[in-house]
Amino acid sequence: MSTIPTHLKPIPGFCIKTSTLNPAVYAPKPSQHGTLEPQNSPIHAPKGLKVFVNIAWDSHVPQPPEGNEETIRRAMLGQDVDDVDPDAWYVPVVVSDGRQDTDKVGRPALVFDCIYHTSIKTRALTDPDFKIFIIELALQRLEVQTSLTLSRQIGTPNIASKGKLFPRTVSIPTSLFSKSPSGISPKSQQPLIQELSSSPPTSPKRSVTKPKGILKSTSSSPFSPLAKDKPVWHWRMEGDWLKITISVPHLTHNLIPYTTVDIEPRRLILHIPGRETLDINLDLSDAEIIATSSTSATSLGMIDLNHGGIGSGPDNILALKRERDLKVAVAMAEWHVAQGVLVIVA
Repeated sequence: MSTIPTHLKPIPGFCIKTSTLNPAVYAPKPSQHGTLEPQNSPIHAPKGLKVFVNIAWDSHVPQPPEGNEETIRRAMLGQDVDDVDPDAWYVPVVVSDGRQDTDKVGRPALVFDCIYHTSIKTRALTDPDFKIFIIELALQRLEVQTSLTLSRQIGTPNIASKGKLFPRTVSIPTSLFSKSPSGISPKSQQPLIQELSSSPPTSPKRSVTKPKGILKSTSSSPFSPLAKDKPVWHWRMEGDWLKITISVPHLTHNLIPYTTVDIEPRRLILHIPGRETLDINLDLSDAEIIATSSTSATSLGMIDLNHGGIGSGPDNILALKRERDLKVAVAMAEWHVAQGVLVIVA
């Protein structure tokens, strides 16, 4: 198979954490460029080993082919995964070799990088279903490449990436570059891309069974849709910290593993299954904030801490906009299920 060595400088997106469901032995390939920690011996992965997956972006990863919304939705539902179908829509992803690390309390962990083309970043951050899709796709690719079995009970640490993302060179099938959005050619192999190693490139591993559907229909979802339940949030400064408290209707422990929290310096996105997505975007203009406030989640905030005034709607968001950026590197999130709230300090 013809491949092209491609240099990447991935930009961190977000990080998820999962764990292994069964004991296994993982044998990563050492990187000839030294951009990932070399592993000279197999790694014994016990059941329950924590695995961090960095979702990242790079414009040099091949783009997904052109596709209408119906085609994309079929792929997200796992209905269009067929190597003999030239019209099947797919998302190329670079999957790194794993590297050993530790979690915040010092326990062993594995870290992988899954890198997508930057063109899907916006949709991943604004469409919760699409974000779930690329997370599941990353986990499936990791399972194929490593033979690990990973839990779908995932967490979302308040970090952009676990460890620094270094430049690296990958070997990408030439055919993927010919499938640009301007012209789709028949797909000849599964778009699994591997880290370039010191040994000659080999054909990527392929799944012999059709991957399971990535999104579930509403009827089979364990969560009842509660579209009218809007998260209510308020914020205040406590010393040097900015504290955001989000009230979540009908919050249960079962919802937390399926919830995603994205914290950026000027944006916070909270998606909980069956609830309206909370998107606090402080980069919008004042006019855009006012125009969209009627359809956004309800907000209450301390507009003037000296006088204790309570503000709501756009006034609250505009006041928060004029505060400092969120401190992503030290941000903390804590669930209080009994009170039905998520507290974020940043």
